[in-house]
Amino acid sequence: MAYQTINPYTNDLLKTYPNATDAELESALNTSDQLYQTWREQAPVTRQATLHQLATLMRTEKHALAQVLTTEMGKLIGEAEAEVTLCADIADYFADHGADMLQPTSLTTSAGKAYYAKQAVGILVMVEPWNFPYYQIMRVFAPNYMVGNPMILKHASNTPSSAAAFADVVSRAGAPAGSLTNLFISYDQVKTAIADKRVAGVALTGSERGGAAVAQEAGANLKKSTMELGGNDAFIILDDADWDLVKQVAAQARLFNTGQVCSASKRFIVMADRYDDFLAYLKTEFAKVQPGDPLDPATTLAPMNSARAKQKLQKQVDEAIAAGAHVYAGNQPIDLPGQFFQPTILTDITKDNPAYDQEMFGPVAAVYQVHSEAEAIALANDSSYGLGSTVFSNDPEHADRVAQQLEAGMTTINRAWITAPELPFGGVKHSGYGRELYQLGLNAFVNEHLILNATEK
Repeated sequence: MAYQTINPYTNDLLKTYPNATDAELESALNTSDQLYQTWREQAPVTRQATLHQLATLMRTEKHALAQVLTTEMGKLIGEAEAEVTLCADIADYFADHGADMLQPTSLTTSAGKAYYAKQAVGILVMVEPWNFPYYQIMRVFAPNYMVGNPMILKHASNTPSSAAAFADVVSRAGAPAGSLTNLFISYDQVKTAIADKRVAGVALTGSERGGAAVAQEAGANLKKSTMELGGNDAFIILDDADWDLVKQVAAQARLFNTGQVCSASKRFIVMADRYDDFLAYLKTEFAKVQPGDPLDPATTLAPMNSARAKQKLQKQVDEAIAAGAHVYAGNQPIDLPGQFFQPTILTDITKDNPAYDQEMFGPVAAVYQVHSEAEAIALANDSSYGLGSTVFSNDPEHADRVAQQLEAGMTTINRAWITAPELPFGGVKHSGYGRELYQLGLNAFVNEHLILNATEK
């Protein structure tokens, strides 16, 4: 595959990177394995300072790092800077808490004195996507750096400059060689790496199709894996919702990062008596966007990340319409050279429509009307995906009861999806398995090593 930086706003090819050779992969595996053996003799606390320095560098160089994201995949510069700041927060969080999270856990047993230690397992292969090029890496890197698992990164082929920039700042923060090795490898080389006896696991964030392929390789080689895949998240507006709050949140819940967020709200489920009002509101908000140069702070609609992504989304919309969906707003070309997609609202999506159980990775909202809370919950759960969901209600207990009935890995109440270092991220069903961030993310690739001394009580 070609690793290329193509600016989706200008369509200019900015840089092409050479593919990694098999010899380079072997060298990386050898270096990482040597580091793993060294780290096994060191306490996690010895790695705190590097993560803090990484956070400091990222905050100091925030704008320059953000420009890489914006130029490469089109992210609004303000959103790009926020991503860099979030990465710094994650690095600081695991530097501050990782060593404590890795402390041994005592066990009560009549068999003797027992505890389990949390130990590193070895090299991890990271397969990461283009939509949050730094954040997706940091979610895996920061906790596993504290654990002591060296990492080899295979990033998306359209964000190689972001991968290189991240690896560079990690190195400048003082991380030893092998901590995070960015390689422009093929999927055949990913298979080779997963099969290597020095590799202990694989973490992937990406598409359902990509996740299934990598999980198959991991399973065939008995390697642990975590999969953070797609989503078709429901945004449920209950009959006792605060509509002023709903209107503050709903549009941006879909349009953030040009809609290219696996955990974005994609299906808006509204009670029938407010359905027309909600559609009118959403249409008005979508019409306010200002497409333009994503480096310009005045721009509010960035291009999609690539021509390929735009073409795929348009094909999905066309197929939905052909199957009976109604275009309530949008779906018109934007007269700019970049990969812009006009925010679009689809209604009347029936169960036999392909859009009913399909992730649309871009600024397209599906709006459904329901006549009862039970119908809303059933519709939300009638999906192959189970990543996130959102519930709006003025009654916290009511919202909580509904949230607990949803088949999702994450549910927010009275706000759009949020991510933070202390909040675990992950889903169920075709949205994947395993968790990242918080202690659950740190525990994803540890050996919970039971140690029992039968001569002590």
